[in-house]
Amino acid sequence: MSSLATGKRSRIISRAIAGTLSAAGVISAAGMTLASGSPAGPVAAGPASMNLTAATRQLDAGKRQPVAGGLSAVSAARQAGSTNEARFTVGIRQYAYEQAAKKAAAVRAARAAAARAAAKRAAAKRAAAKAKAKARAKAKARMRAKAQARAQLQAAAVPSGSPQQIAQGMLGQFGWPASQFSCLAPLWAHESGWSVTASNPSTGAYGIPQALPGSKMSASGPDWEANAATQIRWGLQYIQGTYGSPCAAWSHEESYGWY
Repeated sequence: MSSLATGKRSRIISRAIAGTLSAAGVISAAGMTLASGSPAGPVAAGPASMNLTAATRQLDAGKRQPVAGGLSAVSAARQAGSTNEARFTVGIRQYAYEQAAKKAAAVRAARAAAARAAAKRAAAKRAAAKAKAKARAKAKARMRAKAQARAQLQAAAVPSGSPQQIAQGMLGQFGWPASQFSCLAPLWAHESGWSVTASNPSTGAYGIPQALPGSKMSASGPDWEANAATQIRWGLQYIQGTYGSPCAAWSHEESYGWY
């Protein structure tokens, strides 16, 4: 009896130990499965199975948290990228606007400078024209004054007498000495004989100095056809402007037969 009881007791202990090992193996296998990320299968009902389900839920919750965080990070990155792209687009547009504004300002400045230069040139041209007109007016005034003075002098110093006496009296008005009459006398004696109405039928020369045509002497007076003083004054002006003196004119007359 004692041997039999002892044997039964040994078998019961062995079964209990085997059962315990089996339960531990199941729990260990479940833990390894959960740790590897595989979904846990159904387990036997009881306290051990409830604890295993709670552990699985905690592991699943732990796995979901990083995934949710990763999606949030991706979304934030995308949103940040969109914001940066929008800022870049705005910056490009702002830069283009600033460049266009600078170009327009440069064009306006160039046009304004060109307008100022054109206005300056026009003002200078007007000033030059005004100065030129003023100079012409002054020159004309001087010429008129000289003509008036000459006319007054001539009117006051018209000598009287014969044509030869009138000519002798006018020599000083042209700056010549009285000795120049020794050349003037034979010059006009050869040309016209000192005749107021002398006329050359072949050439049309007329008067004491034989002006060609005779109407040239109207510059010295309207009575050029019959006034000896008018004819002599024009003749002396012609000699002065062409030869310089009566003696030079007479020298040319002697050499060529005309003066």
